[in-house]
Amino acid sequence: MLDIGITRPAEGRVIAGVCAGLGKKFGIDPLILRIVFAVSLFWGGAGAIVYAILWVLMPSEK
Repeated sequence: MLDIGITRPAEGRVIAGVCAGLGKKFGIDPLILRIVFAVSLFWGGAGAIVYAILWVLMPSEK
């Protein structure tokens, strides 16, 4: 697991909690990050790849 102080929270998850964890760490609304990941799907699927990598590397709060 990646230990950079970012965890996927138990509450506020929509899919895996990646955007909620990033939003909590950087003080950004998770909805903005979700939109960025969704829009990036149209540019070669880079958002899906990054999201999947973060899902695996970020530890869960549970």
